[in-house]
Amino acid sequence: MHNKRTIIVSNRLPVRIERSNGELLVIPSEGGLATGLGSIYKEDGNIWVGWPGFVPENENEKIEVTEKLKSLNLIPVFLTECELEGYYEGFSNEVLWPIFHYHPSYAVYDEWYWNTYESVNKKFADIVMEQEIADTDEVWVHDYQLMLLPKLIRASNSRISIGYFQHIPFPPDELFRGIPWRDELLKGLLGADLIAFHTYNDTQHFLNACTHILGLPIQNNCLRSGGRSVYVEVFPMGIDYDKFNEMAHSPDIQRRAQEIRTYYNNRKFILSIDRLDYSKGIIERLRAFEALLKTYPEFQNEVILYMLVVPSRDTVPKYKELHDEINRMVGQINAVYGNNEWTPISYFYNSYDIKELSALYVASDICLVTSLRDGMNLVCKEFIASKEVENGVLILSEMAGASKELIGPLLVNPHSTQQICEALRTAINMPEEEQRKRLNDSLEIVKKFNIRHWVRLFFKRLKEIKSIQQEERARRINPEILQKFLTKYSESKKCLFFLDYDGTLIGFNNNASEATPTNDLYEVLEDLQSNPNNQIVIISGRPHDTLSDWFANKQYYLVAEHGAWSNYPEFVWHTKTHISTRWKYPIKHVMTKFTNMTAGSVVEEKNYSLAWHYRKVQSGLGNLRAQELVDHLRYLLPHHGLQLLMGNKVIEVKNSELNKGRAAMEIVNDFKPDFIFAIGDDATDEDMFLELPADSITVKVGSRKSAARYYIETQEEVLKLIKKFAQPTYHTVD
Repeated sequence: MHNKRTIIVSNRLPVRIERSNGELLVIPSEGGLATGLGSIYKEDGNIWVGWPGFVPENENEKIEVTEKLKSLNLIPVFLTECELEGYYEGFSNEVLWPIFHYHPSYAVYDEWYWNTYESVNKKFADIVMEQEIADTDEVWVHDYQLMLLPKLIRASNSRISIGYFQHIPFPPDELFRGIPWRDELLKGLLGADLIAFHTYNDTQHFLNACTHILGLPIQNNCLRSGGRSVYVEVFPMGIDYDKFNEMAHSPDIQRRAQEIRTYYNNRKFILSIDRLDYSKGIIERLRAFEALLKTYPEFQNEVILYMLVVPSRDTVPKYKELHDEINRMVGQINAVYGNNEWTPISYFYNSYDIKELSALYVASDICLVTSLRDGMNLVCKEFIASKEVENGVLILSEMAGASKELIGPLLVNPHSTQQICEALRTAINMPEEEQRKRLNDSLEIVKKFNIRHWVRLFFKRLKEIKSIQQEERARRINPEILQKFLTKYSESKKCLFFLDYDGTLIGFNNNASEATPTNDLYEVLEDLQSNPNNQIVIISGRPHDTLSDWFANKQYYLVAEHGAWSNYPEFVWHTKTHISTRWKYPIKHVMTKFTNMTAGSVVEEKNYSLAWHYRKVQSGLGNLRAQELVDHLRYLLPHHGLQLLMGNKVIEVKNSELNKGRAAMEIVNDFKPDFIFAIGDDATDEDMFLELPADSITVKVGSRKSAARYYIETQEEVLKLIKKFAQPTYHTVD
């Protein structure tokens, strides 16, 4: 029995390989993720799988690197130049990156990109599977380069825990819909048990995509896929707070920060740090800085914009254009406003080590983050963590994930030159005590929700989800449970079968009138009823004349309109005469109003109930209107003694003394069966599950929370289940 292991999978390993004097060196990465997951992958037995950031020249280099990494618990996935071009540069960064950052016009839908993305995801999956994964292991997949991986790993092991975290935004479903391979991407992620994003908005966009594109039902933040509950959650990623805080306090860095301040003559120091990318709003920031100097000439000579741009993909045309444009704008602003002793913008296009960054955070008065879209943005958190003692002001784009979490920064719309310009002016003039208060508000959050806290929360939730899934599995009918049912059944003499109709015996149809019984259904029911020990009761919300048309010459008991009509015990229809229907007028008035507002909805009137159907309404709109209708009806219900049922794409109002539970119990008390089986799929059947005797076999169609003791996943499984009882081998008649 091996111990539970954690397997982290990401596009890049937390190291890079460099060739130096004919030797291959392994250099650790300073990235936030590497730090956060360091404690995990370095533990015994755990591993991290990813690309080592280099292409080996021959088999020997492969072997050498694999050996070196093995001692660090790292497992390399070697990719060829061609694979990197199609999967990473191509699909990940020319399809997913622009779409997910709201730049659909930059997307290049190339079939070859997609094929390579698919094959590289398979390559990753194969290497993960080679690690002899056990049911108890946890796999944590990171980011958009590996969206197909959860499903590929799940295919080879259905029990394993799989988490997925997306570090970039998830776009609105209408934007995501444009990707030709959108279904495959969504289904790829649904292989995970827990899918997490930085912000609430991202989770909503993802859930909407699953509903509107794949048509999956959602309950709260839970989706059903492949017989499992998949949860979609918000986990804003943190930074290594202690590391940045300690560095900021260290004498070396304090000294370096003082040098920087002195070098710039203690002017107001505005810091900006980004990777070269069109999502970062660098051009917009330069425009705003220029506007500041132009609108408020008193700041000339008094401020400095220190702009660090970290090189990235500058061979790609879009990035090269951006690089050239930044150079041009910086040159122009410096030429127009600068003088011999003052250059407004200090611009650097290179990478710095973490100590130099720390010194810049400490030295700066203002940190300016104006991303047009950002999953989280950790620069602003690093700035905050470096300011436990020093003052400073954070100006933050409301389009960055961090803006949804931090309290205290000055928020700006990154597209508004004027807003950024005004925020700079406010920040420059902000009193010390206000700076301190705002920083402290953010400090508390950055300190508490640090990277280790993020990792802990994620795994804790993944464990909870696995135990929820286990409870669900225990309720799901499997061969073992079925055998128990059949044994009990074979020992019984008087068996009663309560069968709901719509969504149980027959699937939902957009036109209710077309959901007529199939030949297959008639056959199964005939086989079941032909056993003299058995009695079928079809118990439905349908009007009695409809049930009559379908089952008139059968020996089944029929209960219609949730118990308002019944043909028990003489096979002759009779109704509950004392029930008032005066309430129908005001309720129908409200329902009709909603039907007139909502294309595709209809009101169905039965003797003792009214139903508003919205199966044909556009999905989001249907749910919204249904909620509004429920709110409208709520205050009418108590006056008339009514019950409201939210069924599958239907809202039904009926007398509260009518319900399937009472109707079923009237038959049970009279019939005195020694075996009861009841199956149904929606809210109306819950009354029946609750009322029936405790030893009844109650089955819910679908895995939603229910009073039923068992469930089956889909309506298609219902007839197969009933067939088992209809097989003559299971019941010998005396």
